[in-house]
Amino acid sequence: MSYDSAKAQFADWGIDTEAAIERLKTIPISMHCWQGDDVVGFEQKTGSSGGGIQATGNHPGRARTPDELRADLEFAYSMVPGSHRLNLHAMYLDTEKIPDRDEIEYKHFAPWVDWAKDQGLGLDFNPTFFAHDKADDNLTLSHPDQGIRDFWIEHGRRTREIAAQIGSELGSTCVNNIWVPDGYKDTPVDRMAARRRLETSIDQMIAARYDGAHMRDAVESKLFGIGVEACTVGSHEFYMGYAMKNDTVLCLDMGHFHPTENVADKLSAASLFVDEILLHVSRPMRWDSDHVILQSDDVLQIAQELVASDLLDRTYIGLDFFDATISRTAAWVIGTRNMQKALLRALLMPLDRLRSAEDALDFTQRLVVTEQLKDLPFGRVWDEFCTRMNCPSGLQLVDQLEHYQMTVSGR
Repeated sequence: MSYDSAKAQFADWGIDTEAAIERLKTIPISMHCWQGDDVVGFEQKTGSSGGGIQATGNHPGRARTPDELRADLEFAYSMVPGSHRLNLHAMYLDTEKIPDRDEIEYKHFAPWVDWAKDQGLGLDFNPTFFAHDKADDNLTLSHPDQGIRDFWIEHGRRTREIAAQIGSELGSTCVNNIWVPDGYKDTPVDRMAARRRLETSIDQMIAARYDGAHMRDAVESKLFGIGVEACTVGSHEFYMGYAMKNDTVLCLDMGHFHPTENVADKLSAASLFVDEILLHVSRPMRWDSDHVILQSDDVLQIAQELVASDLLDRTYIGLDFFDATISRTAAWVIGTRNMQKALLRALLMPLDRLRSAEDALDFTQRLVVTEQLKDLPFGRVWDEFCTRMNCPSGLQLVDQLEHYQMTVSGR
């Protein structure tokens, strides 16, 4: 079937495929650097990432240096249609002399900014509150020891300063996402004390003001993690309240909630009370197991909610998964393209017709229409989008992913 034939079929439903393609071109996805090296970073340390984070598998080709990681990223971006971003963690600094986390400066990340300029990419940033000897207790900003809290507060201050300069240099808002692994393995006696320490620490950390066009703070909750099964200090309720009170971006990670919770349902509710949302799109097969995302119902519902609730301009979309059992570059490519496919499917819905049916309480028509839409030739519209963006699809994509993996397998 040709694209023109598919276009005509969608037009019968009142859907403009050209408008959908043009809108999709404008939606950036922030691809996460840590998929490329199994969350190891470049601080020249060994061992696990800590903080309840673990990538499983030992597939050949892991990036070991910033240059290898950038090469892998360049290939991945060439396989993804559109213009996108990179989400960079503070443990991925590029410098010969490695400073401690409370001593990092913009200069340690300047090579990433120069590279991003050359590639036409935006950058996002994250303080790294795990994989460090001052995080061994799974307590950082909420630690009872003031000295340890001060260390991490300074780390957070410096990441904000770095993020603001990144945003200024690139002329694009850098989202600086704050996630800490703090919590307790067994039931604590005094949750309130830990949460008060966390609140005070973040208050001190974000006290300096930066131009919102250059940097935006985001705060991210979690249900629980390995080693903090009984209590996560930074719960959803904590950060929801903090974001509303302090005008930060609220980060919703799809793997950080109870398996029966629907993150798509949270978007419209949260957006009534916070100005902006950061999405971490993942696939929690068993809670926060961070598998590569599929075109699954939960991802499709996320995209549909973003489009139907007119939240695209208020939402930063990022990815967060790490799978070392498969080609890391292929994981990036497939995950990013699946998020784009979900968005395209949402953009190809006759929303006015569906809203009218819903407002009339005609739930039968709503069901019939949404089910019939699944039979329309979405794949031809996606292929047309890829063609216009000079990106491969189908077997050509499979071949190119396989060829690149063969070139890096000897690392």
